Amino acid sequence: MKSYQGVRAKKFLGQHFLNDETVAAAIVDALILPDGIDQVLEIGPGMGVLTKYLLQHEEYKTFAIELDRESVPYLLEHFPALKGRLMEGDFLQLNLDELFKDRFVVIGNFPYNISTQILFSVLDYNDKVPVVVGMFQKEVAERIASPPGNRDYGIMSVLLQPWFDIEYLFTVHEQQFIPPPRVKSAVIRLVRTTRTTLKCEQAFFTRVVKQGFSQRRKTLRNALRPLLPADFSHVPYLDLRAEALSWQQFEELAVILSGKLGV
Repeated sequence: MKSYQGVRAKKFLGQHFLNDETVAAAIVDALILPDGIDQVLEIGPGMGVLTKYLLQHEEYKTFAIELDRESVPYLLEHFPALKGRLMEGDFLQLNLDELFKDRFVVIGNFPYNISTQILFSVLDYNDKVPVVVGMFQKEVAERIASPPGNRDYGIMSVLLQPWFDIEYLFTVHEQQFIPPPRVKSAVIRLVRTTRTTLKCEQAFFTRVVKQGFSQRRKTLRNALRPLLPADFSHVPYLDLRAEALSWQQFEELAVILSGKLGV
């Protein structure tokens, strides 16, 4: 695997080092810190191409977590301001409530192999994370930001959209990385909505959404069969496919099903 300034990009970590300074600056510029929030967590800083621009904002308290043991000493050598704020480890294993007592924003050139898992983790802490700016594989970014009625619309679209307004910002081409990935990338921004609860249990909402998309070419009457009560004549949307429903309609469906099933 190719190296960049002495640090090898590791395939098993999904690493592709961004080497375009203009793109790096644009990603950091896209970060919005709401009033009263100064903590920034960068996931997977790698060679620090985003870190450099984050640290130029002296008003930010920039933290970073990096799994690659080869990158950690490089980052500490080149960005001494990270001392005491750079964690070596797996973001997916973090207890963010212990690390951050107050709210914080998230940014990163996310490894493609765990990018959706990162967002599921953000969902778990959505009350603490008001903004996310991240680089994803282009098709994943399109899926996350997609509205209903689009073939890209899916589980992540529905689960995230009650909690975040999602904006597709720009596309990043393969040659802007070392080594170049085989796919294009894209940067999206998620900004927390004011919503605090759903009209049903989050776990059941998630279950209905996942079941609805489990056979996305079939109507919900077939896809949701394991969840349908004996009398489902008054359950709406069953003749539609999952991709046709907004998150609000999925919420309505989950409320009706939870009432009929006594969940």
